[in-house]
Amino acid sequence: MNGPRRFRKILIANRGEIACRIIWTCKEMGIRTVAVHSDVDRDSLHVRFADESACIGPAPSSQSYLNIPAIISTAEIFNVDAIHPGYGFLAESAYFAEICEACNIKFIGPRPDAIQLMGEKVAARNAMEQAGVPILPGSRSALQSDEEAIELAREIGFPVIVKASAGGGGRGMRVVRSEKELSGALQTASTEAAAAFKNGDVYIERFVERPRHIEIQVMADEHGNCVYLGERECSIQRRHQKLLEESPSPVMTPELRQQMGEAAVSACKSIGYSSAGTFEFLLDEDKRFYFMEMNTRIQVEHPVTEMVTLTDIVRNQIRVAEGEPLGFGQDDVIMVGHAIECRINAESPDTFTPSPGLITTFNLPGGPGVRVDTYVYPGYRVPPFYDSMIAKVIVHARTRDLAIARMRRALDAMVVEGIKTTIPLHLKIMDNPDFQAGNFSTRFMEDFLDKNRLRESPVVPTASAALTGVSA
Repeated sequence: MNGPRRFRKILIANRGEIACRIIWTCKEMGIRTVAVHSDVDRDSLHVRFADESACIGPAPSSQSYLNIPAIISTAEIFNVDAIHPGYGFLAESAYFAEICEACNIKFIGPRPDAIQLMGEKVAARNAMEQAGVPILPGSRSALQSDEEAIELAREIGFPVIVKASAGGGGRGMRVVRSEKELSGALQTASTEAAAAFKNGDVYIERFVERPRHIEIQVMADEHGNCVYLGERECSIQRRHQKLLEESPSPVMTPELRQQMGEAAVSACKSIGYSSAGTFEFLLDEDKRFYFMEMNTRIQVEHPVTEMVTLTDIVRNQIRVAEGEPLGFGQDDVIMVGHAIECRINAESPDTFTPSPGLITTFNLPGGPGVRVDTYVYPGYRVPPFYDSMIAKVIVHARTRDLAIARMRRALDAMVVEGIKTTIPLHLKIMDNPDFQAGNFSTRFMEDFLDKNRLRESPVVPTASAALTGVSA
């Protein structure tokens, strides 16, 4: 194995707040940065704060942030050592990672074979089962016929859930409660998956009625070392799109955390994984956990883990990519206090319809224990072409109750005018008795919206939104 190499310059193949987030760490490490951007993003903060920048195409992501030849050409022109993909777009593209490797540019992430394996959901399920990680009963391969699906569903027992083999984020996913619904659900899910991921393969597994969505953050190096950095509670979501995350989970015990963490570490080692990664689990009402998927990249919600473990996940990604060992072990990981993150989207808080446009006023909250990751400012025009998230408000406090009070105070102080945002929705969630008590599941938002008589927009995520992957 080659020794550590120090990066002089990193290209960030992304946009928005995650591009800014990577730039902040690179500045602390003394590494120069190159920002790529579409023509409508030329005034975004990540372009302003990078050392160098280049326009790589027009607004559509297929012609800019997903344009591999343009990104690689820019990387070669600017003579970068490495590319950080952030999350979404090309972050989980094994092909892009292979191209980087072929061009002698370090991809700051796992090896292409690990991305490929964990990106194919059925193969990932099989790999996790071999590693001893609990999985839900379901398909061992993509379904080939309705008859095969019916036979398997009868064996598993209804309800079942149909899922896209190549995707996530709610696309290509249908809950089926009876045999007569199965054929139509398979066709609809396959069509949706093909549109979103260019792969119509689907599989089925047992459906858990009111689970919690718990994920384990792992960090592994290229020398076989791996640790878990606690868990994140991600059950507050709408249409499988996360709205709010926290760490630790209100239902977690030290024993359960150790079981889930050790399962994730064992899985990492079994597939030879390195870099940051996240194992997503379903936790049922009896506190049995089951593997759902692995995200082979940094997550949108990584700041809550950083706050409670006092780590810089981006810094560790870069150090690992340079060939350095982690430098710390499991016993060094200590969780302190409680952190909550609210995703602030440019959307109507009532109908969830997008609200792009000119931001006339933008006042950020401050005070003890408050962090805001954003890429916008007063006078910035939010484009309609990408994911609607414009900021993340993260708070940290000694207890969960104090963290909720701190988030409420921070949201009250945050002023965004000119567009609609989801700030009022988050304030209502902070005041919800079930949320305050930690008594919720992934069905929370359905019950919450019904009680508050909020209208659901008929708009569903588009294939373009699926490619950004921001909601995962």
